[in-house]
Amino acid sequence: MSEFESIDILYAEDSPTDAEVTLRALKKANLANSLLWVKDGQEALNVLLGTGSHAGRERSPPRLVLLDLKMPKVDGLEVLRVIRSTEALRGLPVVLLTSSSEESDLIESYKLGVNSYIVKPIDFSALSAVVAQLGYYWMAINRAPRRAG
Repeated sequence: MSEFESIDILYAEDSPTDAEVTLRALKKANLANSLLWVKDGQEALNVLLGTGSHAGRERSPPRLVLLDLKMPKVDGLEVLRVIRSTEALRGLPVVLLTSSSEESDLIESYKLGVNSYIVKPIDFSALSAVVAQLGYYWMAINRAPRRAG
């Protein structure tokens, strides 16, 4: 596929249940029109770097990256590390949306340059509310530089 693709939110989450709740909350808030959900960190990197199954697809970087921390193949910290070390991606807003409340994960995430670290509430309605709020903040309230290209 060589047509230009525009993604506002890249969402990397391996739990289908958490992804369903998150996607539903973002759709309800009208924030999921150009969202791409990937199920592991390697696929997130492929999207961001234009490699693997995403090679040859033209797209500008997303406006927001939502990352789970504990994912198969490549974890969220490694995805964050690559984003912050890649010149074209360095300024992307990255939010870790994770079930980990480990202080070491929080500290490492901020050392690597995460913009926000949110521990997922266990209750689905609370998770839905948190996701709607964070989506609204990052997509409607926060001001980010205009995309290049």
